[in-house]
Amino acid sequence: MRILIVKLSSIGDVVHTLPTLYAVKKALPEAEVSWVVEKRAAEILRHNPMLNRLIEVDTKSLRRESILGKTLKIAKRQLRGLRASEFDLSIDFQGLFKSASIAKLTKAKKRYGFSKQNLREPASRVFLSKAIDVEPNQNIIHKNIELAEKSLQHFLDNKNFKLDRENIEFPIATEKKHKAEADEIIKQTGENFAILNPAGGWWTKLWHAEKYGELADKLFDESGITSVISTAPNETELAERAISASESGKTISATPSLKGFYELAKRAKFYVGGDTAPTHLAVAANCPTVGIFGPTEWWRNGSINPNDIEVGRNDIDCRIDCHRRTCDKWICMDISVEMVFDAVKKRLATN
Repeated sequence: MRILIVKLSSIGDVVHTLPTLYAVKKALPEAEVSWVVEKRAAEILRHNPMLNRLIEVDTKSLRRESILGKTLKIAKRQLRGLRASEFDLSIDFQGLFKSASIAKLTKAKKRYGFSKQNLREPASRVFLSKAIDVEPNQNIIHKNIELAEKSLQHFLDNKNFKLDRENIEFPIATEKKHKAEADEIIKQTGENFAILNPAGGWWTKLWHAEKYGELADKLFDESGITSVISTAPNETELAERAISASESGKTISATPSLKGFYELAKRAKFYVGGDTAPTHLAVAANCPTVGIFGPTEWWRNGSINPNDIEVGRNDIDCRIDCHRRTCDKWICMDISVEMVFDAVKKRLATN
C-alpha cells in the first residue's frame, strides 16, 4: 500500500502530524509512506526512516485566487517526477485549497481529508474522494490520528481497523551534528538548565519578552537553574530584550537549528513558551513543559502529556474561539511572572 501524507506547514503543525506517521507505520509496517511538505517546513522530516519519500514543494505562490492559472502550472512542474497512480491513497491533514489540489495533482487513487466542519477552507473538499467526519473538540494530535484511522477504514473496507491512539510517539531523526549543537550550548550552562522561548508566529501569542528575563532570575535565585533564551535567527531582538531584563548574569541566548533545539530539549529540566513550533518540539522531546497560551487553545494545540501545564487568563471571556492575529484589547497575555513560576514549580514536582 502506498500512502501519501499531505501536511505542508507550519513546522508546529508538521510536528503534530508525526504521531500519525508513527501510528500508521506501526499498524501497517509494510506500507510505503510518503509526505509532501513545504520546503521551509521540511527540515524536521528529513532523513526520517519511516518515510519512503519526502516530497518538498514551494507553494508560496499558490494562492486560491490564481490556482487555476499560472500557479497550477508551477505545482504540476514541482510534482512532475511522480508517476500516474503513484499513490493508492492520500490523506490531507491541512484542509486548505492548495493542499487538496496538490493531492489531486499527484493522481492518488483515493483522496481523503476532513469534512466541512474541520476545514479551514471548506471549498477544498471538492478535490476529495471522501470527506471524513472526526470529533472537532480534541487535541490536534488525536484529531489527525482519527482522520488517518477512518480514512484507512474506508480504503480497506474494514471498520475494525484501528490505529494506536494511546502510545504517542514523535519520530524525529537527528544526526551527530545536532547533538553537538546541544553539547556546545550545555557547555555554557551546565546540566541544570531550562529553555525559555519568547518567540511565536503571531504577536498576539507572545508573553512579554522582558518577563522571560525576570523569570530566568527567579529560576536561578530560587533553584540555581540557568536559562537558555532560545529563538530562531530572525527573532534575536526578543532574546536581547529578555537578556537585558535579566540581572542574574545566568541567562544566555541561543539560536540552534530545529533538530539542535530538539536535542537540547531532550536534556533540559523544563521548557517555557507560547503556542509556537519550539513548544511542540519540546513536547515531542518529552521535555517537561509549561505553555503560556492566549488567543489559541491549550486543549487543541498544547501538550497531550497530562503533567504539562497551561498558564492562561481563564478569568476573561474573550479567549474562547479567539484566534486573532491582531487585537486592540490584548489582555490575554497579561500574566504575572509569579504565576508562571508557580506553574514551573508545580510541573517540576510531577517529574
